[in-house]
Amino acid sequence: MADDADPGEPSDEAVVQTASDAAEGVVFDRYKQSDVRDVDVTVHFEDGVLEVDVYLDAPGDAEQVADDAALAAQSAVDDLFAGAN
Repeated sequence: MADDADPGEPSDEAVVQTASDAAEGVVFDRYKQSDVRDVDVTVHFEDGVLEVDVYLDAPGDAEQVADDAALAAQSAVDDLFAGAN
């Protein structure tokens, strides 16, 4: 499948990987791996639109951490595009 993106822009795969890594990084910065019962990071990037969903089953304020992780993913992708320009 050909990528029709601007050659100076990051690939869709790079965007998805960057977002996923950033989200997981926030989760595991806040929790020890053994404290996380379940984590699911879903990232879609299509037609220039990024969607990030983070599900986290862990003690404490897991909903806030999941929200923070999604925001970090969006920020990391913004930085990726800023660096490409």
